[in-house]
Order: sequence, then C-alpha cells, then structure tokens
Amino acid sequence: MVNEALRIGIANDASSLRKLSLLSYNQLAQYDSPSYYKLCAISRAAGILAARKKSIMRGFHAREPYAVRSQFMSCYGFKIKNGGLEIPISRGRRLSIALTKHTQYAISQAGVTVRSFTLTRTRLSLCIARDTPTIECNSTTGVDRNLRNLTVGNDDKTHYYDTSETMRIAKVTTRIIHSFKRNDIRIRKVVASKYGRRRATRTRCVLHNVTKKIIAAAVQERTAIVLENISGIRSLYRKGNGQGPKYRCRMNQWSFGEAQRQIEYKARWVGLPVIRLYRRETRGSSVTCPRCGERLQSDRNHMRELWCWKCENWMDRDVVAAVNISWRGRLRFDRSKGGAVEAVKGNPTPTVIPGVDAPKLASPSIS
Repeated sequence: MVNEALRIGIANDASSLRKLSLLSYNQLAQYDSPSYYKLCAISRAAGILAARKKSIMRGFHAREPYAVRSQFMSCYGFKIKNGGLEIPISRGRRLSIALTKHTQYAISQAGVTVRSFTLTRTRLSLCIARDTPTIECNSTTGVDRNLRNLTVGNDDKTHYYDTSETMRIAKVTTRIIHSFKRNDIRIRKVVASKYGRRRATRTRCVLHNVTKKIIAAAVQERTAIVLENISGIRSLYRKGNGQGPKYRCRMNQWSFGEAQRQIEYKARWVGLPVIRLYRRETRGSSVTCPRCGERLQSDRNHMRELWCWKCENWMDRDVVAAVNISWRGRLRFDRSKGGAVEAVKGNPTPTVIPGVDAPKLASPSIS
C-alpha cells in the first residue's frame, strides 16, 4: 500500500497528506485490510514524498522512492490484553503477539499510554507516551560534551564523567575492520556493517550509564539541563582542512549526538526542563572566564588548563565551558519565567555573568 501511494503521489506531484489521501484512498480499496491501515500507509508515503521534495529543492539528486523493507505500523485498532498485543488483521480476526516482562512493566507504569506500534519481520516496537508533571527547577546545570568526558555542573558544583571507553571501542572496531584483507567489497561491507552495529550498541550502553547518573543528579538537585548546539562540528574535520587522517577519524567517531539524544529523552521522561542554546549563545564558552568575562590564554605546558590574566588563576577548560553554558542557559530559563532583567550600564542589578569564586576553578581537580 505504501508503494502504491508513492506511485500515485509521484504521478500527480502530490506530497501533502491531504492531497495524497484524496488521490489514493479509493485506489487502495483493492487491498483487503481495515481502512485505518490504509491511512497509515498514506501517511508514511506522504512523509517519504515530502522528504524527497525537500531534497530536490535543495539541489540534491533524489531517486524514485520505493519501500523495500516490510513494515506494518498503525496507531488504530490495537489492544494490550492478557500480556500481549492484539492486532486486527481482518473482520473478526486478531493476531496476538506476546510481550516481554520488561515491556509489560514499562507500559504498566502510571501515566504511560501506548500510542502506536511498528511490526517488522524480526522486531516489534511500541511508541509510548507519559504524562509527567514538570519539575520546578531553581537553577541550571550545563553539560559540556567532549571527546573523552562529559563535564556537568554550574558555579556551585561540577562533576566529571569519563566516557573514554567509547573511544576505545571505536578504535578497536576500526582496527578489526581494517584487519580483513579479502578483496571482495561485498563481504567487507557485510563485516563492516556487523562490527559497526556492535560498536553502536556498546557505545549506547556506556553513554546510557553516564546519562542516567546525570539525570538522577539533576532531579535530586532540581536543576534544568542546558545543552550547547554543536551540530555543525563535523565540518571542521574533513579532508582538506589541514588535518591528518587519524585525527579526523578520531574526531568523527565522537558520539556527541547520541549523548544529547539520551539526555533529552530521559529528562523529558521525568519532567525535567531541557534548554538548547543557539550557536551564537555558546560562542567562546570554553575560552571565556566565567568570573570576569576576559578571554583565557592557553599554554603548551598546561594542555587542558587556561590562564586568566585578570583573575590570575588557572582554570580547567571543561569546567569553564560547563559553568558558562549553565549561566547562559540560566538567562534563557529566567527569561521564560519572566524573572530576567536587562543588564545595562548603571543598572543596580547583577551583571550578566555573575561572579564565581576563583578557588573553585583554580584547582585542576574536579569534584
């Protein structure tokens, strides 16, 4: 049904859901299935056509879409009954699929509702939603994502989470893939895909343990999570930028997007606010002194520390970035509640960057 809707949409240049539904709903009557499955197929086809149209408008070459993988998804007609998922397949007939104990426990929690399901040849996925009251936060905590660590905190307390295991996993996977010398691109592609999935699974597991601790600490301290926007950082590590292949490979294996995804969905699951700063708001966050606002200086003998000539202190650059991100997110957070004021000359209110005790950032050790 999806491919039939795609064919009709391409023939009539229709990418909107309304237009595609009017054109293809009657032609899908030849399929013996409930009507809401036809609507779901049309909705999926409309999403594929809309993405194709956007690619063409941006100047990219887009092939004619065709759904290859068998996929059955719907948000209508199903029931959770007797520890299983019952799906209507025809008039008076239902297919029952047993659910695991973990799935039953997850959907049985208070406030959790099952919105839709997706069934493939080997997997059943449930889309669930939870109505969670928003936690009233009294402060913010910044998250600075680095290659080998996640530094989380504000001017009161900063914590360092080691994620170097993800880089070790990526290095081992690359070495294993390069060790296969068979001159058959098909076999090498299968092997690379297998170990790539293995690496992604192990990386997610490591980041899951770290992000779970971050969210638990934020809930206990009632602080909102502040994240910086580094989505375009991949463009800095491309061929021709004057960098070596090993360095580019190491930087492009950085799983900063997965860490952000886990932090965001876990925070929303418990009702914790998440603030995503714009790129202009986080400019110079790791080289600006959080106390006086001066630009910090680097030294070859102190690789991860920066010197402030005005405060006369050495500061860890990861801690500096986390504190700056926290304060810049605090401005956005207070403005959303109507408590922020504009800082101008002569205003008796505190400065935009509140003072931080210098001894807290002077020591290279992190709590």
